Amino acid sequence: MNTKVIFGSLLTGLGIIGLLYAGFVFTQHGVKEGRILFTTLIIGFIFFSAGIGLVKSSSGSDNV
Repeated sequence: MNTKVIFGSLLTGLGIIGLLYAGFVFTQHGVKEGRILFTTLIIGFIFFSAGIGLVKSSSGSDNV
């Protein structure tokens, strides 16, 4: 398997976990924990989009 695909899948998984955790914090504490909520949302989104980008960019280079 390609290293980009493995790393992209790992980043995507971490991003999903971060977004789910942010949703959990929001449902349990509301906006009282705003700093934690904002931080996990931003980091989760960055990891998720970076992982998807890596997987997309490596899918076209399978013939190399």
